[in-house]
Parts: sequence; structure tokens; C-alpha cells
Amino acid sequence: MKTANLTEIMIWDPLIRWFHWLLVAAFSIAYFTEGEPFEAIQDRLESEWPQNFHVWAGYTIAGLLLFRLIWGFTGPRYARFRDFVQGPRATLAYVKEVLLLRAPRHLGHNPAGGAMIVLLLSSLSITVMAGLSLYGADKGLGPLASALASASDSTIHTFEEVHEFFANLTLLLVAGHLLGVIWESLLHRENLARAMITGRKRA
Repeated sequence: MKTANLTEIMIWDPLIRWFHWLLVAAFSIAYFTEGEPFEAIQDRLESEWPQNFHVWAGYTIAGLLLFRLIWGFTGPRYARFRDFVQGPRATLAYVKEVLLLRAPRHLGHNPAGGAMIVLLLSSLSITVMAGLSLYGADKGLGPLASALASASDSTIHTFEEVHEFFANLTLLLVAGHLLGVIWESLLHRENLARAMITGRKRA
């Protein structure tokens, strides 16, 4: 145990780890409590509980995204955007090195991982905004209800399409993120998923 402690250092602070796993849980709940199967259950039970789960999961995601934006500028080194957000050229160069199995190891997020985080946060933000807009326009509820009370059917349909598209895009990005984590874990012989639980990585 002493040897492990001497060769590992803390990378991910507790708030980043909580953010990560709460976001996983909230997105999973939001995604899988929407759609025809749950609408059928809702109609059968004459209950709003599936929709309520979806809505509150969405609010949770919105709060988590706001936290991540703030923490990206005020958090510790490896949580800050400036530590991992790089330009397209650097990101593509890193992806090329990954495919050639010679990519350098990063303690924090590598350039490709940083780009994926930006894409995920952007896609989730659009999903949440479209969801809030749809909730306000279609149900007359939520923080945007008064502003969208007179929305037309075509506007409601547009909100619904945007919300669904970016929710599905987010799911695809999550799949890409998982593949990247597995690839990097194998390439550098370290368990990146474990690191997001313990916060520690090999020095």
C-alpha cells in the first residue's frame, strides 16, 4: 500500500468526481424515462411520475452543467478548461498519435479527451435548453413557461426535434468517450475509470 501511495498522485478533486458520476446517473435517468414505452406506462397509470423523473433529471443536469462551467474557471489545475482545451490542430495531431499507438500520456485530460468534454458539455447544454423550452411551450411549466406560453404547434415540434436529436447525439458522444477511455487505458496500461473513482493516477 505504501508503494502505491508513493507512485500515485491526486488528479481529480472530489467535486469533479461527484460531478462526473452524478451526470452519468442523471443523464441515464433522463434518457431512459422518455419515449414511447414510458408514455404508455404514464397513460396506463394515469400518472405523471415518468415525466417527473425526466424533468427532475433534466434540472439536475442543468445544475451540474452550471457547476462545471464555474469549476472550469475556478477549480484546481486539472479541472480547469485551460489545462485541457486545445485547438483543432493539436487535437487532430494527438488523435493521429493515438492511432499510431505512440500518443504521449497526460496526467489530466489529453487533447482528444478535452475536445470530447467540450462536445459533451455543449450537446448536453443544447439538450437541456431545448427540453426547458419544450416543457414551457408544451406543458406551460418550468422557468420558460411565461415566455413561451403562446408558442405555435410548429415551434413546439421544433423544440421536440432539437431536444431529441441532441439527446441522441449526447448518447453517441458518451459511447465515443467510453471507447476513448478503454483505448487510452490499454495504451498506457492504467485504469482511467478507477482514477475517476479514487481521483488518483500513476505519477
